[in-house]
Amino acid sequence: MKKKFILTILLISFILFTFGCNNKNTAKTSFDKYITFWEKSDFKSMYSLLNSDSKKSISEKDFIEKYKNIYSGIDLSKISITPEYPKSLKKDSNGNISVPFKVSMNTSAGTINFKNTAYLKEEQIDKSKTFTILWNNKMIFPDLEDGEKIRVDKTFGKRGEIRGKNGSYLAKNGFIAEIGIVAGKINNDDSDTKNKIAQILNISADNITKKLSASYVKPDMFIPIDNISKDDTNRITALSKIPGIMIKDKAARIYPLKDKAAFLTGYVQPVSSEELKDLKDQGYTQDDIIGKSGLEKIYENQLKSEDGAEIYILDKNGNRKKTIAKKEAKNGTDLNITINTDIQSALYDQYSGDSGTSVAMEPKTGEVLALVSSPAYDPNDFVLGMSSDKWNSLNKDPKKPLLNRFEGIFAPGSIFKPITASIGLKNNKIDPNTIKNINGLKWQKDSSWGGYFVTRTEEYSSPSNLLNALIHSDNIYFAQLALDIGKNTFVSEMKNLGIGEKIPFEYGLTTSKISKDNKINTDIQLADSGYGQGELLINSLQLTSIYTSFVNNGNIIKPYLNEDKKPSSPNDIWKSNVFSEDISTTILNDLSQVVSNPEGTGHDAYMTNLPLAGKTGTAEIKSSQKDTTGSENGYFIAVNTNNPKLLVLEMYENVKNKGGSHYVVPKVKEIFQKFCK
Repeated sequence: MKKKFILTILLISFILFTFGCNNKNTAKTSFDKYITFWEKSDFKSMYSLLNSDSKKSISEKDFIEKYKNIYSGIDLSKISITPEYPKSLKKDSNGNISVPFKVSMNTSAGTINFKNTAYLKEEQIDKSKTFTILWNNKMIFPDLEDGEKIRVDKTFGKRGEIRGKNGSYLAKNGFIAEIGIVAGKINNDDSDTKNKIAQILNISADNITKKLSASYVKPDMFIPIDNISKDDTNRITALSKIPGIMIKDKAARIYPLKDKAAFLTGYVQPVSSEELKDLKDQGYTQDDIIGKSGLEKIYENQLKSEDGAEIYILDKNGNRKKTIAKKEAKNGTDLNITINTDIQSALYDQYSGDSGTSVAMEPKTGEVLALVSSPAYDPNDFVLGMSSDKWNSLNKDPKKPLLNRFEGIFAPGSIFKPITASIGLKNNKIDPNTIKNINGLKWQKDSSWGGYFVTRTEEYSSPSNLLNALIHSDNIYFAQLALDIGKNTFVSEMKNLGIGEKIPFEYGLTTSKISKDNKINTDIQLADSGYGQGELLINSLQLTSIYTSFVNNGNIIKPYLNEDKKPSSPNDIWKSNVFSEDISTTILNDLSQVVSNPEGTGHDAYMTNLPLAGKTGTAEIKSSQKDTTGSENGYFIAVNTNNPKLLVLEMYENVKNKGGSHYVVPKVKEIFQKFCK
């Protein structure tokens, strides 16, 4: 009995010795702590758990730097360690306890998995016994011996490029000029030279001093100072004459059209630390770039490349010993879009400081040939590294060059009148030959409107029928027609056109609105909506798409940008039979008269050899009818009628003192003259 009791006590002592009491001072507890610190990259705390003999072989500073350098070099994004504790932990002949474990780490060369064994030894620390880690280089990688090194060779994938319909690039891989200083060739006290460099680069001389004064700087090191375009030959020439300046080619994303297609392409920048937290599992590293806006962001998954890497061990003699992991680089896929860069450039150049937006489309297929927003920024500035002064100037510019106008919604003004006419014809609320009795320059339904009147700009001698109302852009005619149609029918028909719903287009556009609540609540609002005012706000691309119905037998063609995903049918219809073929023909013929008739508001676009059908529009932007300080946006939309290949809408802001929509008409005509021969 006594012998059995002694054996029991010994067994309990062994269990307490091996696994501990209350999880204190045991091999398992110590290694679990070590794993926790390891997975958090808390290398200082890892070092605190090392055995005293291990600490003699490597200092805390060297231990931390070794792990940081290796893990940074392999772009470690995640590590997990799984111990495989045996049923019982026993000491070997050297008094050590061994614990097998598995490691899985995500790196630039892919996932690395390996098995290893940790050894722990009990030693006296601060008057108590605890288990510590016997550490050597094999704890990092099992094949890594003392004196050997981890090396990483990277291969770089190419980001997919963006090409336009005519083969020209909107975004491509190229080179910029990296401006740097060879540290030892410029005295840090030489303020004159640094000021000269700073003046040429438009940067702070203090910034140059700070970079040259960094603790890691050696006399023969190339210290990058700034990036500029390789096309900036004047500054490159001036800088190259300064002793100590070195200029290198640096791979970068290039946007050949610059501001002409800025909102369309968007731009790339290095992935931020915040983004990296969410994207590590998708293969991104701190060295990657990512699409921040526009097509670069929308098609990021397609355009993105993946860099390759090989992680290997160098032995003490500098020879390659063993490859730990290897991943091949992968190029991104090019994006081919329908944009004609010549049309895109020509439209943007017309603005020359004006603000507005333009759309060009192939009306039979839905190919979007141009999407312009003016003014704009140069996306290359974001790649080069935009200064805070440049960023502030863009933000504070009253012309709002950071506002994407083709993405937004605006009051359409009179270019909406053909749509109101089509709705009226469809619902038998008007006959093209019916003459309305309209007199004077203002009109109201009745006295219930108080002091509110619908106004028009001219009286004309010809009868007030549909054709003449379009030729002269008669607000009163279309206000009356909208009232004849009625609120419910008018709203229903606009929804049938897709107004109020998201347009199916690759580039995210603001949804058009009938009104704030997509309802029409009063007769005044209905009357104003009839000629494109009221609370009606429409995206310019959607408005252009609706106009395709006039050359497609009443069908609205679906617009698209991605040439690689173009519809299998040449006529991919978004909204079918919104108007009949007869109605579409009637409206198109009337719009031809808007241009060909000498009294037509679009007559300045008339060409005998290139007949156009079009409509002008002047949208008033003011707080009330009595407001005389408001601005005006001018529109003109036109299509060639002999063989419709080009449909162009241009909108210019602030045309009140420039002739209203007549300021826009010649510009649209110029585009047809250049590209529709």
